Amino acid sequence: MIIWDTSSTNFLISINKMADKRNIFLVGPMGAGKSTIGRQLAQQLNVEFYDSDQEIERRTGADIGWVFDVEGEVGFRKREEKIISELTERQGIILATGGGCITSPQTRKCLSARGIVVYLETTIEKQISRTQRDKKRPLLQVDSPVNEVLEKLAKKRNPLYQEIADLIIRTDDQNAKAVANQIIQILDKKSLHCMWM
Repeated sequence: MIIWDTSSTNFLISINKMADKRNIFLVGPMGAGKSTIGRQLAQQLNVEFYDSDQEIERRTGADIGWVFDVEGEVGFRKREEKIISELTERQGIILATGGGCITSPQTRKCLSARGIVVYLETTIEKQISRTQRDKKRPLLQVDSPVNEVLEKLAKKRNPLYQEIADLIIRTDDQNAKAVANQIIQILDKKSLHCMWM
């Protein structure tokens, strides 16, 4: 586990050196901006960017909705767990994860152990406004009101995001570039103070 300790002088590492050796993993609900912010971070830090959902689509040759339809959520989560395990073994990457990946204990363990976990937090209202036209989100293609679905997911998942987060950033009123800058500034403040436990 990484503990941010601005009073410690142990293991001072600049953000650029960290980017070469460590990873930044973005977690949070759908509509939090993980992919867009991840691309901004990768561009600014000059590192590779991966999106676990896009990687699943690339490897299966089908979109997420099709994988859900054919394999169900359980099958999808198995694929997701395997891909995130593989990607987190790389060094110096930014990874945007799917909103439900943290339901897997194995995935939570991989994320916590192999990089810096940034929880991008947002409100249900923002999630609705950002996802209302997106037909590629299987969990929202239901008869129930979207706000009820999102509230149910939040109740289950938010504690899991918080459990593994090294840093929590609210994305509601900021654009992707501003959030990426904020993440970099926080991690780079007085250099990066990391104490491994």
